Amino acid sequence: MIERCARLFDKVYVVVAVNAAKRPLFDERERVSMIRAALAADNCTNIEVASTDGLITDFCSSVGGSVIVKGLRQNGDYEAELGMALVNRQIGGIETMFIPADPLKEHISSSIVKDVARHGGDVRGMVPNSVVARLIEALGSQEEEEK
Repeated sequence: MIERCARLFDKVYVVVAVNAAKRPLFDERERVSMIRAALAADNCTNIEVASTDGLITDFCSSVGGSVIVKGLRQNGDYEAELGMALVNRQIGGIETMFIPADPLKEHISSSIVKDVARHGGDVRGMVPNSVVARLIEALGSQEEEEK
């Protein structure tokens, strides 16, 4: 999805949004680092990775952005994202563009990847190669903490 956006726009910001209501497997710094590593491997030059714990519309305004791109996997994604798109337009004047996921990858979600990896399944092809070992390590650490 990121590479597709890089072909459509002169500058693309991949933004890790920190949501205090969620407990992701990797913290903000780790997620930014993994995204940067994956993009470096693909030699993407017009993409910048950042994070924010504020409103995404404020981030867009701070960098001169006018469009948020959201990838849609299935119908439920559209229903969930539409409300946010309307709010982002209302509060920040930022438009949202929806792009359908690659049909070969639309079934992949973070919860599926974690479940497969947690049970010893092979997640190569579901996440960038640079993430596989970190994912397995983090899941192992998480299981130790839960014991």
